[in-house]
Amino acid sequence: MNRADKSGFANWWFTVDRVALLCMLVLACIGLTLAFAASPAITGGPQTAGDFRYSARQVIYACGAIAILCGVSLLNLRQVRVLAAVTFACALIGSFLVLFIGEDLLGARRELDFGAFSLQPSEFLKPSFAILAAAILADRQPLAVPKPVATFLLLIPALVILVRQPDVGQTGLLLCLWGAMLFFWGMSFIWVGAGLGITAVLGFIAYEVFPHVHRRVDQYLGHSETGYQAGLALKAFAHGGLTGVGPGAGTIKYRIPDAHSDFIFAVAGEEFGLLLCGLIALLFCVLTVRLLLRAASAREPFAQLAGAGLGIVTGVQAFINMGVAVSLLPAKGMTLPFISYGGSSLFAVALTMGFALAVTRQRPQIRAAIRDDPSFFAVRA
Repeated sequence: MNRADKSGFANWWFTVDRVALLCMLVLACIGLTLAFAASPAITGGPQTAGDFRYSARQVIYACGAIAILCGVSLLNLRQVRVLAAVTFACALIGSFLVLFIGEDLLGARRELDFGAFSLQPSEFLKPSFAILAAAILADRQPLAVPKPVATFLLLIPALVILVRQPDVGQTGLLLCLWGAMLFFWGMSFIWVGAGLGITAVLGFIAYEVFPHVHRRVDQYLGHSETGYQAGLALKAFAHGGLTGVGPGAGTIKYRIPDAHSDFIFAVAGEEFGLLLCGLIALLFCVLTVRLLLRAASAREPFAQLAGAGLGIVTGVQAFINMGVAVSLLPAKGMTLPFISYGGSSLFAVALTMGFALAVTRQRPQIRAAIRDDPSFFAVRA
């Protein structure tokens, strides 16, 4: 295959960010490996044999996620906007239905149970909102209200629904994404500071209103004993050391309730050591920085904003999950992109990265020049 090939696949291959794509695929492979490591801990115990049913499901989810990732990355900018609008509407409707028919887990309703498969609609709010907010902010046509206000009005229904579930982690991540989009758009530092102050006030309100938030923050600040899961995660990292105890040889993972999802980073630390944990962190750093650089070099303002927002939200979510696992942050109940078990998490991050690859593709500049100036090739006397 060479650049003279005009097929659709060749055009995609030579315009897509192959470095970012490679990071995504490596992270997905690491996720499958850790799914095999964590599955016996969820289905069995230290004295009972587990099985690999969770890892088998994860393989199926990963195949679907890769299909979503590659399919979405083929879209043009207009198709990306349309898909994002449809996804955001469906995610809002699904998140609203969760309040009434969702599965109740520890006092929170976040998933729709379809029998063999559970779906968390709120996971799809982040990538679709990033695209829609970028479209609003990059639009050259003036609006009846200021564009930052318009993006916040778009966000309000999602925030209300998430607070009602309650899902403080996703609420905070959406607000972080909104603030990052406004920062990249060029909002003054005065308003950025005001936004950070409002965020701090909202965080304090969440601390006072939600008992589980209050408890987790107190545990993090040392006002009470270390949380059960956080304490076990630290023991897992200490047990693993630099190189880990080996695949399948971990023992502490059997005592961590969410070893396959929220605390899968601890499983990586116990069985594969600091080396794999460092590799995972490095891959997320490379992926985030690469997307930001590609977004900065994009020609269209929409692609710049959308690519930056999608890269930031994925990087922040990964940072929060890993920070919680090593007790640098209070427990949030947030998955690690590409790594944690679950169809909703994998499909949502695949959609996010598919959007990111689509908007940061290096489209031929000559076509844009012809579009902007029809006389581009005209012979001038």
